[in-house]
Amino acid sequence: MSVNDAEAKEAFALFDKRGAGTIPNDSLGDVLRALGQNPTQREVAQLASQVGPDISYDAFLQILHREGGFDPAGTADEFIRGFQVFDKDGKGFIGQGELKYVLTSLGEKLSDEEVDELLKGVQVTSDGNIHYETFVRQILGQ
Repeated sequence: MSVNDAEAKEAFALFDKRGAGTIPNDSLGDVLRALGQNPTQREVAQLASQVGPDISYDAFLQILHREGGFDPAGTADEFIRGFQVFDKDGKGFIGQGELKYVLTSLGEKLSDEEVDELLKGVQVTSDGNIHYETFVRQILGQ
């Protein structure tokens, strides 16, 4: 995926609240995600530390078009293999509570609100389990 100049300018302008031709570096991750990238919090922090407190449009374009910027965060199979670690019975399910714990405590931690949003519309069995392959494919839109 790539972004044309008009899309990049529009997204940048939405975050340029002062009209100064810059965005605050704490908005960098939001702008990149709005344009289809999926950087980790660590990657956003590293990129932001290289440009200072405010990011010019030219600096933003260099960040946007960096190598690997539009690479996917992972494949469905990679996420499913990750969930298999928590599938003690090997039946394809993970407990809803355990899933919430994993998402809020390990790796790229999500907030409780973000997890609740992710779990909206996810089928939960009567004993509180989630079929993680279906969950992953639903989240990834596959």
